[in-house]
Amino acid sequence: MSKSSYYAPKGGLPPQSQLLTDRAVFTDAYAVIPSGSMTDIVTSNLPFWERSRTWVIARPLSGFAETFSHYITEVQPGGGSDRPEPDAAAQGVLFLVKGECGLWIDGTQYRLNEGGYAYIPAGCIWSLRNDTEGLCTFHWIRKQYEAVDGIDAPQAFVTNEQELDAIAMPDTDGRWATTRFVDPEDLRHDMHVNIVTFEPGGVIPFAETHVMEHGLYVLEGKAVYRLNQDWVEVEAGDYMWLRAFCPQACYAGGSGRFRYMLYKDVNRHMSLAPSVGSR
Repeated sequence: MSKSSYYAPKGGLPPQSQLLTDRAVFTDAYAVIPSGSMTDIVTSNLPFWERSRTWVIARPLSGFAETFSHYITEVQPGGGSDRPEPDAAAQGVLFLVKGECGLWIDGTQYRLNEGGYAYIPAGCIWSLRNDTEGLCTFHWIRKQYEAVDGIDAPQAFVTNEQELDAIAMPDTDGRWATTRFVDPEDLRHDMHVNIVTFEPGGVIPFAETHVMEHGLYVLEGKAVYRLNQDWVEVEAGDYMWLRAFCPQACYAGGSGRFRYMLYKDVNRHMSLAPSVGSR
C-alpha cells in the first residue's frame, strides 16, 4: 500500500467575514459534522489528561450514537495521561494520525507513529505520553465490552495500518478495499474499526441497509455519500454517523483515493431491552 496522508483537525476559528452556509447536517437517521466545525471553541478537557484537548464527535445520546463514543484528541509536547480511561468496562481503539507518542498497556511499552493502531481491552491499565517536540493527534473510539459466557475476552495488540494489506472486495477490480485489524471470524471482538479505501471512481454499488451502527471519519480524499435518501459531499476531516439500518452508498469522485475509518458493532445478539434502540 502506498503511504497514506491522514487528515488531523487544525482548530482555530473562521474569520468574522466568513459566510454561515455550511454542510453540517443532523437528522434522526444520520449526521454529518464537517471538518470546519472542529474549531477551538468546541473542544473538551478530559479529567486526568494534561496539555491536551479533545473533539467529541460522537457519544451515546438519544437520537444519536447508541453503542460508542468517538474522540479526536490532540496532545501537546509533554502531555498525556496516566489515568486515561475512567470506565473499567470500556474497551478502546486508538488510531494515530499526526506525530508520535509512547503507549503503555499493562506494563508493556509501545511506540505509536502515524497509522499506528492499538486495541485496548476493557479493564487494562494503560497510559499515553507525547514525549516528542511536536503535536500528536489520535482517534479514540470507546465502547462498553459485551462479554459472552464461554468466549474469552480479546487481548491487547498494537500494529500499524501501513504494514497491513488492504483486502479487495469481491468483483471490484481492487477499487474498493478494506484494511481489517481484527479477523471477522474472531467472536471475542464485539466491534470492528477498519480503514476503507476507494480508488478514484470506486463505488458502493447498492444501498447498504443493515443492523450495524456506523461512525465514519474521512482520512483522505473526497466523495459523494448516500445517507438515507440524501446524497452529500464529504471530504477529508468530515465525520458521518449512521444509525442502524440507515441506507448508505458512496461514489469516490475525486482525483485521488477516498479513505475513511469505519466503526461498527458486530458479533453479538440483539439486546431486547426496551431502552436499547440499535442493538
